[in-house]
Amino acid sequence: MTNTRAWHLKSRPDGLPTPDNFELKEASLAELGEGMVRVENRWLSVDPYMRGRMNDVKSYVPPFQVGEPMEGGAVGKVIESRSPNFQEGDTVFHMYGWRESVVAPAEKLNKVPPLDVADEQWLGNLGLTGATAYFGLLRVAEAKEGDIVFVSAAGGAVGSAVVQIAKARGMTVIGSAGGADKCQWVRELGADAAIDYKSSPVVKLLSEAAPKGIDVYFDNVGGEHLDAAFALARNNARFAICGMIDNYNAGPPPSFRYMMRMISARIAMKGFIYTDYLPEMSDFYRDMGGWIAGGQMQSRETIHEGLDSAPEAFLGLFSGGNIGKMLVRL
Repeated sequence: MTNTRAWHLKSRPDGLPTPDNFELKEASLAELGEGMVRVENRWLSVDPYMRGRMNDVKSYVPPFQVGEPMEGGAVGKVIESRSPNFQEGDTVFHMYGWRESVVAPAEKLNKVPPLDVADEQWLGNLGLTGATAYFGLLRVAEAKEGDIVFVSAAGGAVGSAVVQIAKARGMTVIGSAGGADKCQWVRELGADAAIDYKSSPVVKLLSEAAPKGIDVYFDNVGGEHLDAAFALARNNARFAICGMIDNYNAGPPPSFRYMMRMISARIAMKGFIYTDYLPEMSDFYRDMGGWIAGGQMQSRETIHEGLDSAPEAFLGLFSGGNIGKMLVRL
């Protein structure tokens, strides 16, 4: 039986995770039975939502189990197949990340569509990241041409995609990011304004950048950014709640001091996950593929090398250690 190395959840964190919560161990690969495929991973994704899976709580995905291998988005090459749907050398994306290789049922793997893009894009703008941005902005928030859109964590993977999709659809975009370098990149992506949330209270910065208010808020952060969005929302504003990274590690709860404006401004606020829109993925691939081919979508990756670096990459998400998508290259 062949073995592989995989990161396991050693213990559940209390607050911000530490390296002690992870353990790299050898794991046995299953036998390659009928309908099974062996994949060697080339790229691994680490994402903020994985923090919630480290807790033993009910959510939209099951929690990681202590002592068991962790999971996440990955792209790899088929090494061996006993399924007619996959051939040796096929590039696939799947959710068996945090490990070097996997033997999995064919139905758990997705062959990449025939687009001339780098493999890592299937974890970024053409993967969960881009789909989250696309459906959150255009379906959940129902953003349209002429809207004024506020995006938090605009220098991150999802936020940077939101900025570019909004500009491709004719919207005015204000992005929030931490530090001058990230704000400069957000402007390079086409944002009409970029505010540095580390420099001043967000509500002050947003009121200066959007004196007429905002129609749409794409929330990756929660906390002070969500407060500011409530304060500056125009009538019938729509909030797409993608994530609240400020509160993932038991930080101070958002004050919601402007939340009563939800009534007077008739604000609509909805949480979502991209899998809600899987039946519409063909629309996403059509539009995103076209934007990439036309040069309207850029990507930037922060890359850590080797499986050993995966926890470090993951923890970097909570300290602003990434510009764009955080990836591990094997």
